[in-house]
Amino acid sequence: MSARAPGHSAAPAAFLHRCAAWSIDMALLLVAVLLACASRIHDGVVRIAAAFDALVQSMARDMVDLLLPGGTPTALAQRWLAEPHMRETITALSDAIAATVLPPLLLLTVLALAWFTLFESSPWQATPGKRLLGLRVVDAAGARVGPARAALRHLAGALSWLTLNLGHLLALVPPRRQALHDRIARTRVMQEDADAKLPAWAAAWLLLQALAAVAATAWLFIATQAAMQRAFDALL
Repeated sequence: MSARAPGHSAAPAAFLHRCAAWSIDMALLLVAVLLACASRIHDGVVRIAAAFDALVQSMARDMVDLLLPGGTPTALAQRWLAEPHMRETITALSDAIAATVLPPLLLLTVLALAWFTLFESSPWQATPGKRLLGLRVVDAAGARVGPARAALRHLAGALSWLTLNLGHLLALVPPRRQALHDRIARTRVMQEDADAKLPAWAAAWLLLQALAAVAATAWLFIATQAAMQRAFDALL
């Protein structure tokens, strides 16, 4: 069954509208994954913290042993590369991160494939996020896409990420504003009202994500610095 072609007021979706819609969908999926994997994630975070502290303590001990007596940073780096204990602590941290992140990530990947495929091939022609922003996915002729094409579009999105988001930035290029995965699947994302501006709530949502990314980076830096300070305090 085909949906109606875009009306005369429809136009290729604006880039920020697409960003906001996608992030809303992923936030909904992420909440579901976090609830489903809450216990595993909690245990994993505890394991990561312990492995990280062990790594920091090992690094601090080597720094005290080498740098305080007058050693060079080059000698310190060589020791870190050659020391078996350092490799073991790095491996333990890597294993802890993988065990914590990979299962939820796999679940998120499966849910996202089902979510985007089913919604974008449905009579809505849009996920809940896209529907909130007045967007819908169509084929080259403006008709509703089937499940196979919707799944191909979603899977091809991996290439847009792997190109360091250059594939997504193609959605800025007029006149069709097709991201790389749209070009591969021969789809388009249309905005029902060509003149619609990004709603204030959607702009605030995007700003909140940017602030959250900055806050997370700052927290990581402060937490690392605090861990190093604790390690030095214990040694000196």
